[in-house]
Amino acid sequence: MIQTPWSLVLVGVMAVLTFLLGYVGSRRANTTPDFLVARRAVPATRNAAAISGEYLSAASFLGVAGLVLKDGIDALWYPIGFTAGYLAMMLFVAAPLRRSGAYTLPDFAEARLGSTRLRKFCTFFVICIGVLYLVPQLQSAGLTLNTITGLPAWLGVVVVIAIVVVNVLGGGMRAITLVQAFQYWGKLFAIAAPTFVLFVLFLGGPGNGAQPVDSSGVLRFPENAKVTTVDDVRVRVEVAMELSATGMLNGSYTDGPVYWTPGLYEVGEQTELRFTEGSPVPVVEGSPTSNHDWLRPQTEGLSGLFETYSLIFATFLGTMGLPHILVRFYTNPDGRAARRTALHVLYLLGLFYLFPTVLGVISRQYLPQLLVTGKTDAAVLLLPSTMQPNLLGQVLGAIVAAGAFAAFLSTSSGLVVSVAGVVSTDILPGKVRDFRWATVVTGVVGVLLALVLPGADASLTVAMSFALAASTFCPLLLLGIWWRGLTWVGAMSGLVVGGGLVIGSQVVTVASSYTGHWASPVFSQPALVTVPVAFLTMIMISKLTARRRPEDVSRILLRLHAPDPLGFMRDRDVQRFDTEDEKSRQEDGVRRDDSPSPPLH
Repeated sequence: MIQTPWSLVLVGVMAVLTFLLGYVGSRRANTTPDFLVARRAVPATRNAAAISGEYLSAASFLGVAGLVLKDGIDALWYPIGFTAGYLAMMLFVAAPLRRSGAYTLPDFAEARLGSTRLRKFCTFFVICIGVLYLVPQLQSAGLTLNTITGLPAWLGVVVVIAIVVVNVLGGGMRAITLVQAFQYWGKLFAIAAPTFVLFVLFLGGPGNGAQPVDSSGVLRFPENAKVTTVDDVRVRVEVAMELSATGMLNGSYTDGPVYWTPGLYEVGEQTELRFTEGSPVPVVEGSPTSNHDWLRPQTEGLSGLFETYSLIFATFLGTMGLPHILVRFYTNPDGRAARRTALHVLYLLGLFYLFPTVLGVISRQYLPQLLVTGKTDAAVLLLPSTMQPNLLGQVLGAIVAAGAFAAFLSTSSGLVVSVAGVVSTDILPGKVRDFRWATVVTGVVGVLLALVLPGADASLTVAMSFALAASTFCPLLLLGIWWRGLTWVGAMSGLVVGGGLVIGSQVVTVASSYTGHWASPVFSQPALVTVPVAFLTMIMISKLTARRRPEDVSRILLRLHAPDPLGFMRDRDVQRFDTEDEKSRQEDGVRRDDSPSPPLH
């Protein structure tokens, strides 16, 4: 726990700046297009910074370093996949999606395939992906606040969602664009500056708190240590050791000396483990037990290979199916700007992911006690004060904490906007007031789920969101944009099959975690199976229902693929919310963007 005034001050400054920037961005937000797509007037460079700020979530800022600390070189597939997904998006999706003129993913599905029923199914999966992605952001916010102040975790959840909801209520997409663009550069500084300083100190020598490594590559405690678990955890011991414990071990209460032989042990929550100097460090189940294995890829045989390729499928293909990312491409002026945006995002993300990877490697030597509890997401927050238990460490830790809060705020903002936009236009009538009500409901649901559901590694939870996106919207977009034979029946069948398999595998994984961890890697990382099945289902059912193909498919595909200067691109005319009153206000705003805005109706 890092109880320093610096952390509280910088986190408070980040919260205030977020609120003020949201207020500035919302001053001219009046119409529904303002709230949903920022009047489609966001330039490519600013939109790329906003997308990067939104995309760099808790999984990126905290989770990547935590996974590198825990899993070693195999964890590098996470940042690689998170970044490389934008290459596929740039090549196949970004420009045609913008030229469709849609406002949301369900709107695109209806525009391409002409089915309101398909639109409803898309709405369901947008909400599922958005909420599944939102929960780890809020839980990580609680973890961060608890780590830096000792305050209860639920307070961090409430603070983040309160700031997000207020900003989104004020101006929707138009308000958060400026916020997210600023927060990308804030997060980059917050992760880069401490990394440079700590890496220089690391190169200068082990320093305070570094853990020794014996000839077999096993980490050992340099002095007597106490570790208290937060949740129930299973740890693996490779070298026989003595320790003392107070709490639940293997289902029985223990208070005194314990002798562990090599094997697996179940440790209950709030159990205190006391290690003596020179004791080997137990590691959470599933992680490498020695530095030799930590540095080698694929040490778990066929199951590990399956998980790796499944992760590649989920991250490479899931990016182009994430609703809160895709909705930002609707804000570009045209298809060319959308493609340029995706290219700029590749640069920005590639630069950012260098730094949490370095911090994860350094944490292996300074924070191996986190391997006992499994709470490796806290590594980035704890490393500065561990390496430098002085004023420098406090300041660096405060900078990191502020960056972590920026990550939660920016990603949560995008998620709330995307879910609220779909709810307001597909479930509610679609007025500005409906968007605001949907925002409040989304925030309340996110808070309740974050408090009720058990916490997990942020990157692992987010990876499941990617698997769901890759198994639903990725096939819909690729086939809808590039194959004229897709029908709404085939698309809906693929959504149901692919999404159902991912959701079912998640249910099995959660049930397994409470009943003996019997589920295989197929359930924890299902994308290698579910993505091909979703594609095949859409193709096969579309061929069987070829008569349901839209009659105007050639005109629709021409609009998606014709170069922008030809003038085929048209925004969708959604009568439910694009009323004449809103249209006149939007046109007036385009002509006189600096003039005072009329009041909301």
